[in-house]
Amino acid sequence: MREKYHFIAIGGIGMSGLAKYLMENGCEVSGSDISDSKYINKLREMGARIYIGHDANNVPDDCIVVASTAIKENNPEIQRAKSLGLPIYHRSDVLAKLSEMGKFFIGYSGTHGKTTTSGLSAYVMEKAGLKPSFVVGGIIPEIGTNAHSQDGEFFCAELDESDGTIVKYSPDVVVINNLEADHLDFYKNGLESIIETFDNFIDGLKSSAKILINNDCETLKMLSGGNFITFGLNNADYTAKNINYGEDFTDFDVYYRNEYLANIKISLKGEHNVYNTLAVLASLHQSGIDIELLIPHFVNFTGMGRRFEKVCEFNGISVYDDYAHHPTEIKAALSAVKSFKNRNTIAVFQPHRYTRLSSLWKDFLESFGDVNKVVVTDVYAASESPIDGVNSAKFADELSSKLDSEYISGDMKTVAKKLLPMLKSGDIVIGLGAGTITNLGKELLNLSGDMVDVRK
Repeated sequence: MREKYHFIAIGGIGMSGLAKYLMENGCEVSGSDISDSKYINKLREMGARIYIGHDANNVPDDCIVVASTAIKENNPEIQRAKSLGLPIYHRSDVLAKLSEMGKFFIGYSGTHGKTTTSGLSAYVMEKAGLKPSFVVGGIIPEIGTNAHSQDGEFFCAELDESDGTIVKYSPDVVVINNLEADHLDFYKNGLESIIETFDNFIDGLKSSAKILINNDCETLKMLSGGNFITFGLNNADYTAKNINYGEDFTDFDVYYRNEYLANIKISLKGEHNVYNTLAVLASLHQSGIDIELLIPHFVNFTGMGRRFEKVCEFNGISVYDDYAHHPTEIKAALSAVKSFKNRNTIAVFQPHRYTRLSSLWKDFLESFGDVNKVVVTDVYAASESPIDGVNSAKFADELSSKLDSEYISGDMKTVAKKLLPMLKSGDIVIGLGAGTITNLGKELLNLSGDMVDVRK
């Protein structure tokens, strides 16, 4: 790989991770984004040259340009790169090249859970002293980063399926957590297109690759090819039994092909995190790692950034932030509120993309059963154009027939101003979405008098 890279939209969680990894390997990195962020600040501290705003003059005349699917052909930096005849890589091309640098490659994929499973995998390997290299889609607690290059044997990564680029990767061990209809702006034939993409991904793997699938996900049984290794709560190669859901911890026994393997204790909430933990343990066991080195560290993993993350507390009110933007993810995230005994819970939902809200409208309406109230904010468009008849006001109105809900318009500061008077001591607020909803806790804090921020 050439030693000079320019990232367009360098501030994203995935792009910033790749940039950091390259810099740790001695590469020179520059990049641009439309706004500043904590990820950009870390890259600056490492020596990256950062530009706020996209401009043709930002692009060096002797570099590889890296862009994501969100960057359009009319972007001035893309146009400049083409005029200079520079190579233009998709971010998946860079990750694929990093995965081919001689390490044992473990990949985590699927519609839901890939950030948590890849982050948990990197975390327990790191705490076990295995010095893994990794690029994942969130900040790993305690480790404090989304990417790191080290001299250990293993390379761990989150494999994104949203734009079909998962077919570029060839891991030695891969987990497919689940598959559902999502990213329907790209997968025009819905689930059929997603299954076809994963079939092509599996067909491209080495014959020695080990493929782990969630045996309780019916869609995964539709995949063709591959000698699958299964995990699940019922009939599977790796099974979780004797699950005990406590208020502070969950513990369960793991059996491998009907033989007791280990007892695992985790601090993560919800059944979905039993699946996530089981997937990680199974994948690392199949990678040849002594699981006795790993077991003590699962309980100390507090969850990835923006995965039911407690971001602040003030006046007896606790605010959580979750990246959930698909109905299944929302149900999983909100299942965790059951551990809060006798507390009023308010979900603040920012729909992400008009196409997703439109195609999964009915499923979203059934996603909020575990909370007392839902506040719906404006759709976060993510560069999409509005769709007639698809809007947050209409969604909140339909949702009100099922539970207490209302629509609040405006930016997140405005939402916080209107939300704060509704809250009382003891309330739990959960922000849900992949857009600016992540700023809700900060805006509520700014408006409150007693500021106690618990985010690290």
